[in-house]
Amino acid sequence: MIWQTIIMVIYSVSLLLILMYALAQLNLLFNYLSSKKKKGVCDKFDFSNPDEIPVVTIQLPVYNELYVMDRLLENIALLDYPSDKLEIQVLDDSTDESLATTAAHIKKLNATGLDIKHITRTDRSGFKAGALKEGLKVAKGEFIAIFDADFLPQKNWLYSTIPYFKDAEIGVVQTRWGHINKDYSLLTKVQAFALDAHFTLEQVGRNSKGHFINFNGTAGVWRKECIIDAGNWEGDTLTEDLDLSYRAQLKNWKFKYLEDVETPAELPVVISAARSQQFRWNKGGAENFQKMARRVLASDSVSKKTKIHSLLHLLNSTMFLNIFLVAILSIPMLYIKNEYEHLKSYFLVMSFFVLSTVIFFICYWYTYKSIYGGGFKQFIRYIGMFFTFFSVAMGFSLHNTIAVIEGHIGKKSEFVRTPKFNISTIKDKWQGNKYLKKNISTNVIFEGMLMLYFAFGMYSAFVVGDQGGDFGLFPFHLMLFIGFGFVFFKSLTSKA
Repeated sequence: MIWQTIIMVIYSVSLLLILMYALAQLNLLFNYLSSKKKKGVCDKFDFSNPDEIPVVTIQLPVYNELYVMDRLLENIALLDYPSDKLEIQVLDDSTDESLATTAAHIKKLNATGLDIKHITRTDRSGFKAGALKEGLKVAKGEFIAIFDADFLPQKNWLYSTIPYFKDAEIGVVQTRWGHINKDYSLLTKVQAFALDAHFTLEQVGRNSKGHFINFNGTAGVWRKECIIDAGNWEGDTLTEDLDLSYRAQLKNWKFKYLEDVETPAELPVVISAARSQQFRWNKGGAENFQKMARRVLASDSVSKKTKIHSLLHLLNSTMFLNIFLVAILSIPMLYIKNEYEHLKSYFLVMSFFVLSTVIFFICYWYTYKSIYGGGFKQFIRYIGMFFTFFSVAMGFSLHNTIAVIEGHIGKKSEFVRTPKFNISTIKDKWQGNKYLKKNISTNVIFEGMLMLYFAFGMYSAFVVGDQGGDFGLFPFHLMLFIGFGFVFFKSLTSKA
């Protein structure tokens, strides 16, 4: 019975860790709701006084962005800010024809009087972090705004963010991501659902109580002094934004999150692009846990509650490992449950852990409602979206678990950019994209096998036990079957 004991221990510990994470999310929900009741008043720069308007540098780190560069440059050129106080750096590491077309476009913008520079490097050392660090050496601005190639800030974006730096303790102002192509497909809807939860519940919930949050890599502004004081950009993890964020907050810099300022961006429309993005984010999260956890725990200036939230924040991606373990072991557990009668009380206790799903359901409803509104019809739509999101998220659990394990054991890999498409509604426009990977990962084969494995789990519900079956885990296995099936078939066809 040794193997049964091992399975039960791993299963129980994984469920317990998921519950702890769910309870932390519930605490963030309480923080989020309380933040809505009291709106803080901040001292801001008076932009009616020219002497108070600071110099800003906008950094655009790009690499082989052929399809979106024109859109990016045209949009940035429309930003409203005094021309003598604005500098734009295009940090271009491209190795394809986009390098020449970007240079030509920048030359045209220069002719209009815009202070825009094309900064290139001979090597990509440090990847995005290296490019940002290189640009910082010559940046004129006291404040550094950063946008990835697929982001389209509103014309008044700088006037909505820069004034908050009147508070000398604020090192970063971060805005909420919007989605220009949320309704393109089921894949984009699921991604938008997950990001909306992060940019409402998590960012507001942490920031409103002074807990550590992260700059999201784009759609935010840094005080240059803060970057330098925190040790500058480092490229030793795949999420350089999370890394620098924690180093800055450990230096007692404050972060200001603006939920009401939305910065639209394009979501990946092809599953291979979403996979590469998910892999980078989840591996980078694990790398940062290994890099930052001890520093957070050792800090005398960080409260105990902030330390707990910080550790759970850094372990965010590791939840996929726990979800994957629970999923894989749930079928053996079904047979163990029906073979050993004396374990009945244990399984009764285990049923309590369904509370985790209930907590997530409640938390995500409030974030969904804050963006799309309430009411019965929206709630019905939300129910469908919630279980669709959970199914697809579980379908990504093998892929993300591999990323997490690699991050924790220190296996290094390149910063793989997410292909951009310049798509909002036109279907199949992505098919000629030269940056898409043509090969199929071996992980996809295992995802297909897992789809069949959870089909067996559903079958097992009908045959175990002496009382005509055990259907307690049937909905869970159905969601896993759908999730892995979705990821498997979409990966095979490479379609959005």
